[in-house]
Amino acid sequence: QSAPEVYLKLHLLSHRLVKPHQLDLTGMFGLLRNIAWSSEGAIDIIELPARRLKARLEGRTLSVDCVDKFPKMTDYVVPNGVRIADTARVRLGAYLGEGTTVMHEGFVNFNAGTEGPGMIEGRISAGVVVGKGSDLGGGCSTMGTLSGGGNIIISVGEGCLIGANAGIGIPLGDRCTVEAGLYITAGAKVTLLDDQGQEVRTLAARELAGQDDLLLRRNSTNGRIECLTNKSAIALNEALHAHN
Repeated sequence: QSAPEVYLKLHLLSHRLVKPHQLDLTGMFGLLRNIAWSSEGAIDIIELPARRLKARLEGRTLSVDCVDKFPKMTDYVVPNGVRIADTARVRLGAYLGEGTTVMHEGFVNFNAGTEGPGMIEGRISAGVVVGKGSDLGGGCSTMGTLSGGGNIIISVGEGCLIGANAGIGIPLGDRCTVEAGLYITAGAKVTLLDDQGQEVRTLAARELAGQDDLLLRRNSTNGRIECLTNKSAIALNEALHAHN
């Protein structure tokens, strides 16, 4: 694997020719170095002062958008059918499905993205994929595999809503809702409630990974994290044991 190969893979992702996790990007950071991505293209950091002086002498302004290992996506790829309010917040290597809107507070890392359509006002970390029709509220977070997320690959199913300033450290199934301001880490203790609102048991949030139709909230009276479901206690236990 070489630096040109890494950039090719990032382009393939942003062109929607492959989906996140379909390419091996292991060790890519060791192959890339920081580059000044500018109004005149990619410039080696060492050459930047001379290039900037040359531009000024010629009456031009050289603007540096970022100093990073790879650039923002829209300088090289603009997929059809997407809306990006702040282009600096979508990196090359992001996969944006048709119908995706990324607002100013949204962010999409490489090897991550959306199947579309969807509204993204929160952070999609590296490796995270968001399903069709799901919304990420303002300032919300999905835990990635690069910064403390471990090896668990976080994903968001279809028709989900992660509230403003909420966060997830477990993968969600379809039609799940996380209350605004609630961060669900894998080890968080969650009280499971059945379709009658009765307590079934207390478990670690990781045991709910991939389950559909969950409503995760914090009880404002006693502070505990609760998971409301539309299943009976018996059906809940069967579903949980099926993932053991």
